Amino acid sequence: MINEPDNIEQEEQDLYEHLRVVVDKGQSLLRIDKFLMYRVENASRNRIQNAIDAGNVLVNNKVIKASYRVKPADIISVVLPHPPRDTEVYPENLPINIVYEDDDVLVVNKAPGMVVHPGYNNYNGTLVNALVYHFQQLPTLPGNDGRPGLVHRIDKDTSGLLLISKNERSMTYLARQFFDHSITRKYIALVWGDLDNDGTVTGYIGRSIADRRVMSIYDDEEKGKWAVTHYRVLERFSYVTLVECQLETGRTHQIRAHMRHIGHPLFSDSMYGGDKILKGAVYSKYKQFVENCFELMPRQALHAQTLGFVHPSTKKAIHFEAPMPEDFASVIEKWRKYISANATQNGEISA
Repeated sequence: MINEPDNIEQEEQDLYEHLRVVVDKGQSLLRIDKFLMYRVENASRNRIQNAIDAGNVLVNNKVIKASYRVKPADIISVVLPHPPRDTEVYPENLPINIVYEDDDVLVVNKAPGMVVHPGYNNYNGTLVNALVYHFQQLPTLPGNDGRPGLVHRIDKDTSGLLLISKNERSMTYLARQFFDHSITRKYIALVWGDLDNDGTVTGYIGRSIADRRVMSIYDDEEKGKWAVTHYRVLERFSYVTLVECQLETGRTHQIRAHMRHIGHPLFSDSMYGGDKILKGAVYSKYKQFVENCFELMPRQALHAQTLGFVHPSTKKAIHFEAPMPEDFASVIEKWRKYISANATQNGEISA
């Protein structure tokens, strides 16, 4: 027999806190449903309003309405009738490509398709599950539960170099370099369109109001975090361009959002509109060629190629490079051959 709670106090004791936010001192008055939209991942405004109406959002331990305006120092809690998922990471014997290792750090070349750390819908089979199997005592810092050793991350379908800390001292030292933007990170990307010149993209990156899965660029600092991406043209293929992107900041989907923002989404990036033919001729031969490229690389054309940092023990700068994975290299070679083969045919190479 299940005993039902006989009063509200007992019912409240059976609620578990899943999220706690302390409002910044400089926060202006803002409706709580709008405030939480920018802080709860993958949550629409309607979903947040429903949670508020159901009494699952508390401010200073009190139930509020969706029209409540948050104030500086408010403590906002999202409570649910079930406990948060266990944050313990379970070891799994998965293959990982170790580029470099010593007593302090580990540099891994992550394969495309591998999630970096456990999270919603991806609680196993991640890089962190593999790391915990191979290295028993990876460090954790406050706010890094479930992500031992990680000082940064890259997207599931982005390939390339990741830096892992093997002890707390190195983790603190490296985290400071990321905070100071002194880490060197360069990515190779294939983007739609013929980029005229090298350049820099800036703006505040925050979650899109229309689709919370993707990031948008805003002029308002209240809607996102400042982000800077420098890009340099490496090779042109008339309809697409191979570029090198150097990050000054490290925001979620930064390169993907920035390149779409300037009208050049990443090739084959389904989340940011790059999985359609955006530039090129009308010929069926060309359309079939692009479809073959999509099939060969059904992910965004983005590879974390270069990583440089100051070693936490030697205090010397070290530098690593990872070659393009096979799918990316094959697509680039296909573009080279296609453009070369059609360069002399009238109209075939005009945008």
